[in-house]
Amino acid sequence: MQSLLLRGAACGLFCGCLPAAVAGGFIEDSKLKLQLRNVYFNENFRDEQGMTARAAATAKSERTEWAQGFLLDYQSGFTQGTIGVGLDAMALVGVKLDSGRGRSGTGLLPVHDDGRAADEFASAGVTAKAKLANTVVKHGTLLPKTPVLVHNDARLLPQTYQGTQLVSTDIDGLTLTAGQLDRFKQRDSSDSTGLYVDGYRGDETGDFRYAGADYAASKTLRLSYFHGELENFYRQDFAGIQHDLKLGGGVLTSDLRYFSSHDSGSAYAGRIDNDMLSGQLAYAHSGHTVGAGYQVLNGDAGLPYISGATVYSFSNVGIGKFIEEEEKTWMASYAYNFAAAGVPGLTFMTRYLSGDNGRSGDAGLSEWERDIELAYVVQSGTFKGLGIKARNYVYRADFARGRDSNRLYLTYDVALW
Repeated sequence: MQSLLLRGAACGLFCGCLPAAVAGGFIEDSKLKLQLRNVYFNENFRDEQGMTARAAATAKSERTEWAQGFLLDYQSGFTQGTIGVGLDAMALVGVKLDSGRGRSGTGLLPVHDDGRAADEFASAGVTAKAKLANTVVKHGTLLPKTPVLVHNDARLLPQTYQGTQLVSTDIDGLTLTAGQLDRFKQRDSSDSTGLYVDGYRGDETGDFRYAGADYAASKTLRLSYFHGELENFYRQDFAGIQHDLKLGGGVLTSDLRYFSSHDSGSAYAGRIDNDMLSGQLAYAHSGHTVGAGYQVLNGDAGLPYISGATVYSFSNVGIGKFIEEEEKTWMASYAYNFAAAGVPGLTFMTRYLSGDNGRSGDAGLSEWERDIELAYVVQSGTFKGLGIKARNYVYRADFARGRDSNRLYLTYDVALW
C-alpha cells in the first residue's frame, strides 16, 4: 500500500511540476477507465490420461471458482513540444466469491500451499512514455501483443510484463516494434518473477528481446516478420501473410503463419529445433463466417513460448494449444454475427480441432477439442457496453486429462473521464 501511495504521489508531483502550457496535452488527452469482470469457471475432469496411478488416486475431479475483478486503467496524453512525455498506470484487484480447497486451480485466483484459493489479490503498474513524431517508447508495465509474445488475458486479470517497448508508425503502412522484457506477473499472481519457457521446472530465467515489422502492402494484403529470443532458452523467427479477396458478395481471408524456433545459449529447457506452419481460410458473407485450417510441426520439441502466454496460432483455443512435437492439426469453425439478422451485439461461434501424430518418446499422441461461445453486448441504455459471454469447451487427449469446461464472463467498462 505504501508503494502505491508513493507512486500516486509521484504522478501528482510530476503533473504539478509541468508548466500549464506544456502539460495541456498530458491532462486534456488523459483517460481513466474502470473495467469490471465477473467470471465463473467450472471444469470437470473425465479421465486420468497422462497421470501416474499414484497421482490419479488423489487428483481433483473438478475445478470450480467464481471471482470478481477490477481493472483501473489510466492513460495520460503527451506533453506539448518536440518530445512529448506521459505516464500510464493500472491497478488490478481480484476478489474470491466462491472456491474451495478441492476446487481451486482454475487460473482465476492464486492458490496457497494448503490448496486453498486466496481471498483476494492485487497488483499495480506504472509506465513512463515518450513520443517523437509517431514513435512511442514505453518503460514499465507492458501488455505485449506481437506474434512472438502475446500476453494472456483469458481469465480474471491479465498477465503483465516489465520492460521497455518501442512502436513506430512514422512510415505510412509500416509498424516497427522492438522491446526487451525482464519480469512478469502471471494472470493469477501478485508476484513478479523472471521469464522462463512454458513447461520449464528449473530455477533459471532470462530476458526476452524482440523486434519486428508489420506492413500493410495494400488494403487487402498484410505482411509481418518478427524475431524474439528468450535468453539462454530459445530464439524464434516468425513470418506471416494475410490476404482478403472479395468473392461472391463476401470476403475470403487467407492467413499463413510460419515459426522457426531453436534453442539458444545455455539451452536451459533442452534441445529445440522446431518449425511450425499454420494456414487458415475464412469466408465471411451476410454475417456468416466459415473457416478451415491446417497446422504442422516438424523437428525436435514442440513450439516454445513464454510461460502462461498466449500462442499466436489458430490452434490456441479454449483448453488445448495443439503444438506438440511433430503434431498435425486440422480445424473447422463457424461463426455468426446476429447484426445481420437485426440483433446487433449478439454473436455465436463454434469450432472443432483434431491433432494427431504428436510425439512423446516413441509414442504417437492425439487430442481433439470442440468449443462453443455465445456472446452479447448491450447496445444502448443505462447498461450500454455490458458484455455477457458463455463458453463451453470439451477436450480429450492421449497425454492429458480430458475435461468439460463451462465459463461465464460478465464485463462492464466505465469511462470515468
